[in-house]
Amino acid sequence: KSVLYIVQTGRLDSVIVPKTEVNKNHQHHHTAHKMTETTEAPVAAQTAETKTPSPTTETAVVTPAENGHADEKSAAAVVATEATEEQQATNGGATADEKAKAEEKKEDPPKEMRAVVLTGFGGFKNVKILKKPEPSPQAGEVLIRVKACGLNFQDLMVRLGAIDSPPKTPTILGFECAGEIEAVGEEVEGFKVGDRVVALPEFRAWSELVAVPTKYCYHIPEEMTYQDAAAIVMNYLVAYILIFDLVSLREGKSLLLHSVGGGVGQAIVQLVRTVPNVTIFGVCSKQKHEALAATGLIDHLIDRTDYVNEVRKITTEGVDIVMDCLCGEECNRGYGLLKPMGKYILYGSSNVVTGETKSFFSVARSWWQVDKVSPIKLFEENKSLAGFNLRHLLYQQDGSEYVRSTVDKIFGLWKDGKIKPVVDSAWALEDVAEAMQKMHDRKNIGKLVLDPSLEPKPKPATPAKSKSKKQASEDKGGKKEKDDEKKGGENGEEKKEGEDGAAASGGEEAKTNGATDGEAAAPAQVNGDDGGEKKEQAATNGEATESEKKESS
Repeated sequence: KSVLYIVQTGRLDSVIVPKTEVNKNHQHHHTAHKMTETTEAPVAAQTAETKTPSPTTETAVVTPAENGHADEKSAAAVVATEATEEQQATNGGATADEKAKAEEKKEDPPKEMRAVVLTGFGGFKNVKILKKPEPSPQAGEVLIRVKACGLNFQDLMVRLGAIDSPPKTPTILGFECAGEIEAVGEEVEGFKVGDRVVALPEFRAWSELVAVPTKYCYHIPEEMTYQDAAAIVMNYLVAYILIFDLVSLREGKSLLLHSVGGGVGQAIVQLVRTVPNVTIFGVCSKQKHEALAATGLIDHLIDRTDYVNEVRKITTEGVDIVMDCLCGEECNRGYGLLKPMGKYILYGSSNVVTGETKSFFSVARSWWQVDKVSPIKLFEENKSLAGFNLRHLLYQQDGSEYVRSTVDKIFGLWKDGKIKPVVDSAWALEDVAEAMQKMHDRKNIGKLVLDPSLEPKPKPATPAKSKSKKQASEDKGGKKEKDDEKKGGENGEEKKEGEDGAAASGGEEAKTNGATDGEAAAPAQVNGDDGGEKKEQAATNGEATESEKKESS
């Protein structure tokens, strides 16, 4: 049994031994005396390593006398038995207090929101609607309750992982949204709860709530709807910078525009029309020509399959400006259409998107087919070449103030009625894959918008799976058995009717003609069963045989 020695100021102060040992005087005196002779260092070491006994362990505390021997009479023997009712109550109360404190410390589970999440680069199956924790605004941020989101071709490239510096997955998609400020973080100036804003965060826009730094947020006019706000900012921002800052479009110029039916294409057309006497060559698929011609804003609609020859038929001189969002081999073709003093503007690379998943071949081909235009060639031909990437300007090159001033100009044009965003269609978050597919197929005219308040489209009923040959054969065999059973039942009824009729007919004949037993043969029924006929014949033959035997006797 263990013994606990307590040493104080270098001397044995008390000894704790098992209770049963206290009554053994001789053994106890021997133990105390032995411990008095023990050196200070080992006692101290043992004391440091010994743990206090549990309150439920039966022990005795004995204090030694001045001479180092334990005096039973003067020693205060304290026996600690199992915890008393008072201790139990105290312990129970402490436990209850701890539980109460723990309950207070427990936080409510985080609130969740719906978000469009890219789970991995690839096809549409990797775009899912998932529940995510609601964000909280940090210093310099505002929390926006999203009312509408803009869908851009760049989002398709992100899904494929076909952009530089792609995000880590899973990530919430989207660069553009509009909504109402629900909360503001610290150090926020110029924005307050309830403000209507449009925002351009780098990703995370396609969700019910998003926290965005204020340098990427812009107040929208009171009369503007959230869908128009989500459709106007990014597309018209790109278009305005291309036309008025890079090209400095002037009266009397001509312009070739690829993807004229897309969101940016429609924005460019409207902004170009604010400059007098500019000729627009709009390139797109033939299926969009009728709808675009109805706007009356495009001078020449050209099929994209052979646009170089079509432009040459209209003007042998070429064009002053080429707006290219395709890249690849279109760069060489478009550059060849430039007049002297012409400007070639590259602002996208949508030719990279060929299939549902990224093709490294298409990416390589897109860049391989671009001729390396030397400055000397530009110098000799009096042509210029420029590029524009809004994502780099806004997030990597700190162009937020320049972008803000441009957004103000765009809203001014909208208020004056000179521009109006073209919204192709609005989609529920749950239908985002279908919306992306429409843009992927280049079937949209104008902007595609996501609206978190919309109900998803009803899903078509799943068609019944075609049965295997084995199942079809089994079903056919089972059906045949049932038909045979049914037919047998009908024949059985007919047989019974035939027998009853035959018996009745035979009886009448016997009465009328006085036929003998051997002549009482029932006529066969026309629709009767073969088995019934044989049975009747056998019965008749049997009766005749008996008559013959009697006559013979």
